[in-house]
Amino acid sequence: MDERAAIASEAGAGQEVSTRPFQLATGRRWIGSAFGGAHGRTEVSKIADWYTDGRIDIDSLIAHTPPLAKINQGFDMMTGGESIRTVVAFVAF
Repeated sequence: MDERAAIASEAGAGQEVSTRPFQLATGRRWIGSAFGGAHGRTEVSKIADWYTDGRIDIDSLIAHTPPLAKINQGFDMMTGGESIRTVVAFVAF
């Protein structure tokens, strides 16, 4: 029987994941990704272009958009587990 499992989550600061070595010895493997597996130097700018061209919707994924003056509240929400998709809004001059 081929057993597979996938866990998609964001670990809290300082949290650890553990398993029995036998699980890895029997063919299971652990992999991780950041930015959905996109390579930061080469692909994040491409994703930004897709967004500005209207090819992908990112706005509906953003949970909160506090203004720059409330940046500390944004971080408090993220570290408290209330929001993992917060974007701080600011105006650059």
